[in-house]
Amino acid sequence: MTLFDFNTQNNTSNQPLADRMRPKSLDEFIGQDHIVGPGKLLRRAIVADKLSSSIFYGPPGCGKTSLAFVIAQMTKADFVRMNAVTSGVSEVREVLKQAQDNRMMYGKATYLLLDECHRWNKAQSDSILPAIEEGLIRFIGSTTENPMIAMTPAIVSRCRLFAFEPLREQDIEIALLRAIGDEVNGLGAMNVRVDEKALRHWMRASSGDIRMALNALELAALTTPTVAGEIHIDLSIAEDSIQKPVIKVDESLYYDMLSAFCKSLRGSDSDAALLWCARLLYAGCDPRLISRRMIAHASEDVGLANPQAMLLSVAAAQALQLIGMPEARLSLTQAIISICESEKSNSVVEAMTMAKLDAEQGQLGAVPQHLRDAHYAGHQRINDTSGYLYPHHYPGHYVEQCYMPQGFEDRIYYHPGNLGEEAKIQKKKDQHG
Repeated sequence: MTLFDFNTQNNTSNQPLADRMRPKSLDEFIGQDHIVGPGKLLRRAIVADKLSSSIFYGPPGCGKTSLAFVIAQMTKADFVRMNAVTSGVSEVREVLKQAQDNRMMYGKATYLLLDECHRWNKAQSDSILPAIEEGLIRFIGSTTENPMIAMTPAIVSRCRLFAFEPLREQDIEIALLRAIGDEVNGLGAMNVRVDEKALRHWMRASSGDIRMALNALELAALTTPTVAGEIHIDLSIAEDSIQKPVIKVDESLYYDMLSAFCKSLRGSDSDAALLWCARLLYAGCDPRLISRRMIAHASEDVGLANPQAMLLSVAAAQALQLIGMPEARLSLTQAIISICESEKSNSVVEAMTMAKLDAEQGQLGAVPQHLRDAHYAGHQRINDTSGYLYPHHYPGHYVEQCYMPQGFEDRIYYHPGNLGEEAKIQKKKDQHG
């Protein structure tokens, strides 16, 4: 257990550069505009010091702990940091006792930041539930895992979830340039000069992980000799410091090959798709990017014509995460061939596109009476749901009734194709009329 010292300057010389460069305010925070941008709920809650128990989840190095740092700087509450790997129930009790004393004697709230919160078991999670419910502590869980899968439902149901995304290359660039020029917490006093190609390599090779990029910068600066009063970092030094070779093609060709790979998937040419995949991997492309494109195309270009293509694509991504390269190359190959050789359909993407357009117009009618919630006492006094027909009481577990809001009764978004599994779906729709 660690009592946060986030309210002090973070310029301790033996701290890693990534820790020293943590932002102290929302204005210094980099990225995640979708949740902390101007006017967003999380930003408003932090500014007003009204943030309730929350879970921050996303990939490494995307700003989860840094945002907790910002909250600690801006709030009047106490902050306690724990790691789920090393902390148990006894440490939780100590924190809760301290939080109780702070509230009774000083009227201060207490934040508990729990790193790797998905590692807590049910008993550990249950030990903190009453404190969250009564507001004794404001819980902030930080995890790289999907909390809906990796955490106990009791904790998740009491927290607001905020999904963090990998940082963009321009976000990484801002962080690197800020660290190079900062004379207090960064490397400004070392007179570091970084070539443009080296900077670009870190931006791409870090894969949205700001900590990885800053660690590479620091390692390069500390291990490169000073010549004529200057530390000069070129591309070869940048490659060594992040342990990833530069992509062996220019940027234009890289994106052209990625486009050719995607279009080969759509065009059912497994030989071409495999060749472009192999060329991208040889060029230094992150295999996770290839895997993400495969998952997207499994829905966009195959869809329900062969639902197995999506399952194989997700399984390949999981294999890549679990066993890494080069072993996962075979799983990627299997998924690529599955997508290419499947019957094709773009009905899924077209259905969602049309539904999204209607939803964004914001003129949907009211929810029909028979579809409204009937799971609370006294609902009959507000909604007459007696007209709802329970499909399982009818032959074939299907009964004709309207599920659309008023004005949309005749709207059709999903038009099944005539290939693969969708031919069966269309036949079933025809039977139902």
